[in-house]
Amino acid sequence: MTAPSIEVPEGLEITAELPEGSEKVLTPAALDLIVSLHRAFADTREERLAARRERQARLEAGEELDFLPETAAIRDDPSWRVAPPAPGLEDRRVEVTGPTYRKMTINALNSGAKVWLADQEDANTPAWDSVIGGQVNLLEAVRREIDFVSEQGKEYRLRPDEELPTIVVRPRGWHLEEKHMRIDGRVASGSLVDFALYVANTGPLQIAKGRGPYFYLPKMESHLEARLWNDVFVHAQDALGIPRGTIRATCLIETYPAAFEMEEILYELREHSAGLNAGRWDYIFSVIKTHRTKGEDWILPDRGQVTMTVPFMRAYTELLVRTCHKRGAHAIGGMSAFIPSKDEEANRRAFEQVERDKSREAGDGFDGSWVAHPGMVEACREQFTKVLGERPNQLERTREDVAVTAADLLSVKDTPGRITEAGLRQNVNVGIQYVAAWLSGNGAAAIHGLMEDAATAEISRSQVWQWLHYGVTLQDSGEQVTKELVDRIVEEEVAKLPGEPEAWVTPRRLFQQMATQEEYADFLTVPAYELLG
Repeated sequence: MTAPSIEVPEGLEITAELPEGSEKVLTPAALDLIVSLHRAFADTREERLAARRERQARLEAGEELDFLPETAAIRDDPSWRVAPPAPGLEDRRVEVTGPTYRKMTINALNSGAKVWLADQEDANTPAWDSVIGGQVNLLEAVRREIDFVSEQGKEYRLRPDEELPTIVVRPRGWHLEEKHMRIDGRVASGSLVDFALYVANTGPLQIAKGRGPYFYLPKMESHLEARLWNDVFVHAQDALGIPRGTIRATCLIETYPAAFEMEEILYELREHSAGLNAGRWDYIFSVIKTHRTKGEDWILPDRGQVTMTVPFMRAYTELLVRTCHKRGAHAIGGMSAFIPSKDEEANRRAFEQVERDKSREAGDGFDGSWVAHPGMVEACREQFTKVLGERPNQLERTREDVAVTAADLLSVKDTPGRITEAGLRQNVNVGIQYVAAWLSGNGAAAIHGLMEDAATAEISRSQVWQWLHYGVTLQDSGEQVTKELVDRIVEEEVAKLPGEPEAWVTPRRLFQQMATQEEYADFLTVPAYELLG
């Protein structure tokens, strides 16, 4: 097969072989936009990442998170609101999440959800083929040209004559690079590459269909990072001749610092804002990461016991709904990771969990929520429809009864629960299995009845690090968490895993290193990315 041929603008170097179909998305308009965005914003991106490191250093020196005094005027001003919901985003009562792999793209678009979060971040392994292939899949899906045939001969196609869910793309976070592109000698931003390829190629098709290029923005830690995204949107719209405000973005509040800047994040993106999302799993991970040196008051129990109803999580979600509806923005609930099972009893428990979770969110005022599997779409829809009826959302429910303080958000020490050997083993088992799946190209892995992604793997290795760092005593076995204990449990859990032992060598080594090394590393996916071709 002849390799695709593309025209590369001056200053851009692509350092990998071009995958099949890449000429469909590595178009002159898209590549020109990547170069333009890089030259305009690469330095600011580096400044924002440096600001993260500086704030972390201040926190470790004794500073505490709080609402920003310098932005109090924004929070106190009752007059400003975000833009009204964009076409296709008025009703978001059920959103299905998943990577842009070909089969999963078709399944998500056939799911009956109102929105598909097309994930190029936590549920995706950013191998070069996936980065480009995912963009091709999005383009062909909007054109209704996508199909897939499995190795077993099963055919997957979009259902004819049915309206597709609104597509909202999640690009990689600001901290991630695209190592296969260099611009003026510097490695490209994964965020800008993902954004530019979609907005330049599929964006015009979405606009022609009466929708628009819509995004979920992950991992932001401050309103200044949201301002950077807003500047990127303005630049791209001007470059492509798109009216300002056509691009819309929902921001994931999934880092601890961002919870203290929700209103400011909405304000920075207000003409492009589509609301906020409660990114529960990354939020728990960020709590550990942000306060990793703060002492025993910040040690969390087994991950399964850190539910959305514990005090600090309850404060976070209540504040998110209040903030969004105060400013006319959608509040979207967190992902339910449960997936259907062939085991009848396990299946019953999974559906009960989803229904209980979504009933709580709808009752709290959320306008919609996420599920990780098409089989859970109807369960989520039913719970929100019980509250919404025919209304597309409940923006009018402003939750003025909510008054969350900084102390409420910081009340981690009030989290009930136990730290157990079973919890340690679960973290080790899930963490290693997920790393193996990620390295093999599967960023959304079904493990023990849950759809795991990078966020839950981050929690797993972070909890092991935290418990080891503080020498926690396990409350069921009475053993202290030491490196020797972790190493032994790793050995025992790997021995239970299927397949050849050699298949687990690299995932085990990476997980073990990240969980037991002296210095805490900010992201598991950064060293994992170095292992990808």
